[in-house]
Amino acid sequence: RLYKGLFGTDFTDIFSGYRVFSRRFVKSFPAVSGGFEIETEMSVHASQLKLPVSEMALDYGRRPEGSSSKLSTFRDGARILWMFAMLVKETQPLRFFGTFALFFLAASIGLMIPVLVEFAETGLVPRMPTWVLSIGMLLLAMLSMMTGFILDSVSRGRAEQKRIFYLSISSGRAERQAAGQALPKSEPGKAPRAA
Repeated sequence: RLYKGLFGTDFTDIFSGYRVFSRRFVKSFPAVSGGFEIETEMSVHASQLKLPVSEMALDYGRRPEGSSSKLSTFRDGARILWMFAMLVKETQPLRFFGTFALFFLAASIGLMIPVLVEFAETGLVPRMPTWVLSIGMLLLAMLSMMTGFILDSVSRGRAEQKRIFYLSISSGRAERQAAGQALPKSEPGKAPRAA
């Protein structure tokens, strides 16, 4: 549910651990993480580039008696949540920095209102540090929002480049056969040319 809420693609299980990749996917996927969270990264890559994905239901057997899992619930869960946050920052910076901007704006308004009410009643600003802090929070909100806008443009450009690169990679022979495309005939003694 968290993945669908953040990245909008409906996977039934992004942590299945068993994947089959096309040649294009492998050549275009810049793996950054090395642990359990790589499955999240692969799913986001497929979602961001709007790649065709299919899932197959598999019957998982029970863990054999006496065996132990290598997973650590809290450590691996924290690593995956951190990866979610970093991938949202990379792929949806406006949402990421906009959240911080809203937090800073709410804090700024919360600090500013009592000072403004007191100023309206007395004409004085006796709580100058609170006023300065509220203005600082307002500036942080504006800075955060501007950062989000700028990085959103950069992120869109990167996504377009990644998609163009993905499409520039020729699909493999097996992929074309699976897609039902006619393969070029090979002459005796010569290897077939890729289309």
